[in-house]
Amino acid sequence: MQRRALPRHAASCDNPSRVQITIREGNRTMMVRRRVGIVLLGTALGVVLAVSALPHDPKDWPVPEAAKKMKNPVPCTQAALRAAKDIFNDQCVKCHGDTGKGDGPDAMMYTPEPADLTDAHMMGMMSDGEIFYKISEGRKPMPAFKKVLSDEERWQLVHFVRTLAPKMHHAPKPAAKTAKKVPASKN
Repeated sequence: MQRRALPRHAASCDNPSRVQITIREGNRTMMVRRRVGIVLLGTALGVVLAVSALPHDPKDWPVPEAAKKMKNPVPCTQAALRAAKDIFNDQCVKCHGDTGKGDGPDAMMYTPEPADLTDAHMMGMMSDGEIFYKISEGRKPMPAFKKVLSDEERWQLVHFVRTLAPKMHHAPKPAAKTAKKVPASKN
């Protein structure tokens, strides 16, 4: 009777150690695969975190050209800034934080994370109309405020968020004073 050749992984009575070697090799292979999987998962997570840490790209939140060109009709006064600060504390602090850094108590729940309104570069690249549009229209996860706040309140917020970024302060305009005419000297 002729003996049939057994597959490499199969056990035979003649060589029981072959099974053990195969099992050891199988465990080693499984461990290597598991390690490779963990490394790949870690790398993917690192890439996601790195990308999310990048500054917000204006292309991610397109604003119509007409909105970009809008000028703020509300004067930047101390009263307007105080009113806007109250609105900010009521509506925006949970996500943007007390100082506007995007580090409010609810910020970590959202993707994309709330914008850092203290980023002078980002804020400097946006017109008042763009900020007004973003406050008005929102975008997930940020809610739209056009039905919650009046136009005047949203324009006041534009002035206020500009004060959060260094070197981008919009100082209130002093009240208009009437100039006294100085009599011309006679020669």
